[in-house]
Amino acid sequence: MKTYHYLFLSIIFLNACIGDDLIFDEVDPEIRIVNPIVSIEKGASHQFEYRYFNNVGVAEELNNFTWTSSDPEIVNISETGLATGIEEGTALITISSDQPGVFIEDSNEVTVSDETIEATSERSGEIRSTSSYLLEGSFVMKEVVEDLILDIRDDYKASTALPGLYIYLSNNPNSIAEAFEIGEVEVFEGAHDYNLGDMIKLNDYSHIVYYCKPFNVKVGDGEIN
Repeated sequence: MKTYHYLFLSIIFLNACIGDDLIFDEVDPEIRIVNPIVSIEKGASHQFEYRYFNNVGVAEELNNFTWTSSDPEIVNISETGLATGIEEGTALITISSDQPGVFIEDSNEVTVSDETIEATSERSGEIRSTSSYLLEGSFVMKEVVEDLILDIRDDYKASTALPGLYIYLSNNPNSIAEAFEIGEVEVFEGAHDYNLGDMIKLNDYSHIVYYCKPFNVKVGDGEIN
């Protein structure tokens, strides 16, 4: 009798949790500059780095890509992504690649000035529920000294009825395959944070994802803008 009762509750939970974005696991392939800069000192160089994510959000090596500068007389860029400030002004640095059926690219506007300035050390987003359970709020990801901090803001609320709720970082909002598991959710209302250490960088992931781990069901996500 207890077994049937447990199965009945499990079916109810799964039906309540299934949202509108669990049918397809595929996402658009993406190429991402992971160390953008605001400006570069005249005469100095900056080695751009990138990551490529396939149609399920998994990082892969990319063999065919091209670095270009909108104005090589202001910022010159080599085939390997080494940018050099030539003259004062602004240029758009782009990495692009032709993939089967899709053209992908990412760009970074760079100004040549009297100093090199890295891009913002902060990204943010909104948490949304993809189930019938309450899950909402906002967050900021920021670099503090050498550590990466995920700061959940005080407008955060989550239903305590969500069993085994875990939070992940992923490049596919529909899957936690190849995702980074931050840990079990222990706070269901108000501000709190997660110290992710120095192994993860600010631009490594595109989404935070909430999963009910015992049922392997997604219940929410948030794009890291």
